[in-house]
Amino acid sequence: MTDDAKQDVLSDGPIKVEGVDDEPVEHNRRIFDGRAYLIIATLSGLYAIFHMAVLNGWSIRAWTGVDIPGLPVFPMETWNFRIVHIAGALILGFLLYSARAFPDRDKAGWHPLDIVAYLALIPAFYACYTAMTFANQIAGGAMWNGIDPGIRAAETWHYGVPLIAATAIGIVIGWMRPRVRGSIASADLVLVVCSVAVAMYLITIFGTLMRNATGTPFAPIGMSLAAVAGTALIMEMTRRVAGLALIVIAGIFLIYVFVGDLLPGFLNAPDIAWQRFFSQVYTDAGILGPTTAVSSTYIILFIIFAAFLQASKVGEYFVNFAFAAAGRARGGPAKVSIFASGLMGMINGTSAGNVVATGSLTIPLMKKVGYKPTTAGAVEAAASTGGQIMPPIMGAGAFIMAEITGIPYTDIAIAAIIPAVLYFVSIYFMVDFEAAKLGMRGMREDELPKFRDMVRRVYLFLPIIILIAALFMGYSVIRAGTLATAAAAVVSWFTPYRMGLKSVAKAFEIAGIMSIQIIAVCACAGIIVGVISLTGVGARFSSVLLSIADANQLLALFFAMCISILLGMGMPTTAAYAVAASVVAPGLVQLGIPALTAHFFVFYFAVVSAITPPVALASYAAAGISGANPMETSVASFKIGISAFIVPFMFFYNSALLMDGTWFEVMRAGATAIFGVFLLSSGVQGWWAASRANWPIRGGLIIVALFMIEGGLVSDLIGIGGAVALFVLSRATSAKPAAP
Repeated sequence: MTDDAKQDVLSDGPIKVEGVDDEPVEHNRRIFDGRAYLIIATLSGLYAIFHMAVLNGWSIRAWTGVDIPGLPVFPMETWNFRIVHIAGALILGFLLYSARAFPDRDKAGWHPLDIVAYLALIPAFYACYTAMTFANQIAGGAMWNGIDPGIRAAETWHYGVPLIAATAIGIVIGWMRPRVRGSIASADLVLVVCSVAVAMYLITIFGTLMRNATGTPFAPIGMSLAAVAGTALIMEMTRRVAGLALIVIAGIFLIYVFVGDLLPGFLNAPDIAWQRFFSQVYTDAGILGPTTAVSSTYIILFIIFAAFLQASKVGEYFVNFAFAAAGRARGGPAKVSIFASGLMGMINGTSAGNVVATGSLTIPLMKKVGYKPTTAGAVEAAASTGGQIMPPIMGAGAFIMAEITGIPYTDIAIAAIIPAVLYFVSIYFMVDFEAAKLGMRGMREDELPKFRDMVRRVYLFLPIIILIAALFMGYSVIRAGTLATAAAAVVSWFTPYRMGLKSVAKAFEIAGIMSIQIIAVCACAGIIVGVISLTGVGARFSSVLLSIADANQLLALFFAMCISILLGMGMPTTAAYAVAASVVAPGLVQLGIPALTAHFFVFYFAVVSAITPPVALASYAAAGISGANPMETSVASFKIGISAFIVPFMFFYNSALLMDGTWFEVMRAGATAIFGVFLLSSGVQGWWAASRANWPIRGGLIIVALFMIEGGLVSDLIGIGGAVALFVLSRATSAKPAAP
């Protein structure tokens, strides 16, 4: 949000919701103008259009059963598509993101390291030339394998060594070179060429060699060498766009591959040669596996959808609508944050990113009506995190779950309804009770958008409605997402922000840029998934979980919760769930837990790792806006989102909360669970029976809340009876004596 927009937020008069759809600029993001901007914008837009064309080509072929001649990307093979998907994100990422943050003043001019970087372009281009040569030889009928000494030597010395050397030089110089924000660093040009060289070789090999040769002596050594360079490029790009947390975890897993045979107990792994490991890690067993399968289809499709909503200013309408609907309630801006962040977070797929988008508006307003900076940041962090569990999109988590489990997407979206409602209802109660304790008012009517004006523009919800309707009518996710994207453009014609060709091009440009982070994160998570599958550590972890469950199943679930949160700390939601699903979920399934319940269990805890101290990305982002202490904000957001740590245990003990049961069972489970989180929120916040509650009452509320949450008929009756008793007791102890 611009400074002017923020000033509008804090001034008297009607709220002006502006800047919600503005694209945030990261600390290491390059800003171009002139011809350089046109080149980057064109590349970004074409990258997004390429995905839309391929995906809809596949969708049309699946729908009609016929090919369309003349559509060149239509018959693109899946593996090649995923390789290009990753390579394109790397190319755009290295052009747009510097290795380090930019200084306040650019350090322009020539630098001696530039000479080294430009010299490194020679081996990088030579690797590209060699990959083309190999492709021509294979096309001419050459028998290509990993046994022929001539082929091994050629791939090693004419392709692998130049490629890895250029990659290493580019990464190291990128760290060392003084930064200039308006130009592309020479080292990053080297990394761009290396990304092309990796993709060229892998496309050649995957297109001509049977993929079941990976991991065997028949796999060409070039596959391993390309994968070494590709892994380094992916990890460097992930570091630039998502920080060190995921890199540290991926690095630990990579080290484990080569030292696992030296470790004791369940951590012991077979001795794996580096050639074998890297020949497999850049396949569907790792980087090109489930995480990239989802990022190259569903995730980028919904990023394009979000970009169209952004370009058509529908996001601003969502926030305006939330202000008009909830702004008058006590502590109004906090409740606006819940609704607005839930709507936006459902689409954009990142808790921290959603905090930046909506928190720039809601956090100053919360402070204005009386919330402490720590509480304001915590509410925004908790609400933005909840967007990741809000159906139908769930920040792309539902699509990864469908890919991994094979469960239909619509079943996952339906199962997510009650848990999402419980989460947001809990946050609503928490902020409402906080507002009641502090005696807060709602916002004045003259400070808010007119609700009747918002109702007149309710058609702007049409893209979301079309998306949901198309999915439940049986359309594929790709077709439904494409229809919703087109609807976002069409509804803009009835607003001042009518989308023409220029706006559509801008939307595709935004989508290409927005996709870089999530694609890099998914590819990096694929490295971890590859290590887990190739070393067998996931299966051994499952055996440990089984042994714990023999003693106490609840203890096994608690252990699974801790591991899921630990694996997710500092990581974006998508990567956190992908890793937890590989490590923890198989063990839960072996305990006899249904696959849907097991994956929802780890998904929830992977999501709430964004607000779990000590590493809470969403809370830290909110603290940066509110000006509060980051650790205090993360503790407060953990408290506000406390129900999210209990909800997974609820649907473990009562599957009706995941829509598994009769309508009566589902409705009873939902109603009693909502009452349970109400009691829990009252106990945590200390507000009961319209007055402050003392510690004995608060303790009693938490206990009876757990009875309600358990889900059985007897426990529900105990919970209701306990709540009534606590209400009577609270009234009696707070009653004032009559005046004499």
